[in-house]
Amino acid sequence: MGTRQTRHGTRVLKRWLARFALVLCVPISLLQSQGTPQTRDVVITGGWMFSSTGNQRVRNPGILIRAGKLLRVGGDISIAAADAHRIQLADTETVIPGLFDLHAHYAMDLFNAGRKDETTAYPSLFLANGVTSTWPAGEMNPDSMRALRIRIDRGLEPGPRLMNSGPYFGTARPGWKRDISVDSIYAEVDHWAELGVRGFKAKGIAPYQLQALIERAHQHGLTVTGHLGSGFQNTVNPRDAILMGIDRIEHFMGGDAFTPDRSAYDSYEHMKFDTPAFRRIVALYKQQHVYFDATLSAYGYYGKKDPVVFSYYTDEKRFLTPYMRAIVDARPPRPVNQQFENIYWTKRKEVKAFYDAGGGDLITLGTDHPSWGEFFTPFAVNRELLSLSLSGIPNAAVLRIATINSARAIGVGDKLGTIEPGKWADLVIVRGNPLVDIRRVRLPRLVIKAGKVYDPQSLMKSVEGKIGPASAADTAAWAPTPPRPRP
Repeated sequence: MGTRQTRHGTRVLKRWLARFALVLCVPISLLQSQGTPQTRDVVITGGWMFSSTGNQRVRNPGILIRAGKLLRVGGDISIAAADAHRIQLADTETVIPGLFDLHAHYAMDLFNAGRKDETTAYPSLFLANGVTSTWPAGEMNPDSMRALRIRIDRGLEPGPRLMNSGPYFGTARPGWKRDISVDSIYAEVDHWAELGVRGFKAKGIAPYQLQALIERAHQHGLTVTGHLGSGFQNTVNPRDAILMGIDRIEHFMGGDAFTPDRSAYDSYEHMKFDTPAFRRIVALYKQQHVYFDATLSAYGYYGKKDPVVFSYYTDEKRFLTPYMRAIVDARPPRPVNQQFENIYWTKRKEVKAFYDAGGGDLITLGTDHPSWGEFFTPFAVNRELLSLSLSGIPNAAVLRIATINSARAIGVGDKLGTIEPGKWADLVIVRGNPLVDIRRVRLPRLVIKAGKVYDPQSLMKSVEGKIGPASAADTAAWAPTPPRPRP
């Protein structure tokens, strides 16, 4: 009798669940599986660990990941579930925090027709390169990038944590109104903040517009960064933006050495750093705790391509469609921009001088490479790491720049950037010791994001031949998408 009652109760419960699921438009199978975790525990033992909390690589004390979180780092990890995914590191291998590209353009310009965000191959390629978090630093189509972020967050496709940045604020955005009002900027900030962006970027913005952007973004608890100028032709000197309350500066540190009678590029080309003007601007960054995204390697793509940094360490062009690769391979070399070549080498001196002056905790990692098909942004993080190392910054500091500094700069340092209990489980397992040779970060053995383990080689294989049009008939799809009208 008890068995029949149990069966009857089970049937009643299933009918009730079915009716409830119908009301919610949720499949009954999904409701019945809610008690099953989506990921297993992960246990990492052996090898070495660089936690980004100091300067040393130490023996891995054992790491336990549960529910996408670093539950334990050291201590008793025997509490791991019996079916845990166990990873044994070789004695030469090192686990480091996931890398954070704070200037990670998904945009490409394959036909010199304008930039278009690439959302098919780039997410997998970023992850395969150990980049577990990205901030795109201005999006050409914020709606499609938001849709990509939602797909990744729902687990529908692999990719890094994509912290949307929304559209550019300034003339870098097609259709930007140079006389836009403060109220309109407020409305735009409100709109994009409500859609879940994590910060804003200004480029080609007037002073009153930047002030309005900073004020409204901070009201939402969001950060602002800027590609600014010297004050030339109504641009904003980074010095003045810092005094407005900006959170980060990109490319040019600014200050009194940047005079409003010429562009920032002209001022920067042959700049010296053992000067009172440089010491004053460094002091201002430190006093206001403003981060500097040097984008050191970005200018090298336009110059002579220093072969130490810009030689291929893997065949990046294999991710192009055969049709697109034939076009790229047939193109003549891009002309050298001598000014950018000079800036590339000057930047090495600048970032080292900033580090030596005590600004090391304020330098972030940003690649800033909107590809035209020769090199791809997801691989650029390793060129930026190498450039920073070659500038003379110790590799331990370079890794902190690429992890905890970038996480703190956008306000997620309490969740990302170091290997500590309670943080989100974003890790990279590399072959060798990156404190001796930063190039050991290249082509990692495994990548873990939110507790899920990925094989970089499988990720890359899955997107080979996917970038660009498959034929001449498809080239129109690679034209920039017109921006959506502002609210």
